[in-house]
Amino acid sequence: MSQREFFVERRAVECGAFDRVIGALPQDQFDYRPHERSQSARELVWTLAGESRACSEIIDVGRIDWHHQPPSGTPAELVSSFQQSYEALSQRAVALDEKAWHRKVQFLVEGKLMQEPPLGQFLWYLFFDAIHHRGQLSTYIRPMGGKVPSIYGPSGDDPGR
Repeated sequence: MSQREFFVERRAVECGAFDRVIGALPQDQFDYRPHERSQSARELVWTLAGESRACSEIIDVGRIDWHHQPPSGTPAELVSSFQQSYEALSQRAVALDEKAWHRKVQFLVEGKLMQEPPLGQFLWYLFFDAIHHRGQLSTYIRPMGGKVPSIYGPSGDDPGR
């Protein structure tokens, strides 16, 4: 199995865990943050959607210029945006061939070139970052008044599948 094939497989497997965690966030508590320096649930879901959109853009045009933007939209709109952008990226990843997986891309932040990695390396980088943010969100659920879903196995609130 190639790195690209494994990436596509892992995205498919992880999709359910993302949906369960984001779906468990009480939407009336989206401004919750555990500390003043922590991102709110709203900001984290916005970031997850933005990262998926950025990955789709870098597949399509070979570069992304990341600009920080404050979240906008209702919690339901943010969740929908994440789901749509996750699916769009998954479809693009399936369509990649090995040559595209290894081509160099440009990652800029606020107009400054940060790195020029192979596409596949960049996609893994942001996928791991998304999993990290999903973990952050999973720690927010109980203090927000929700029940923590099973991610890779049982939680204190969910015996798992």
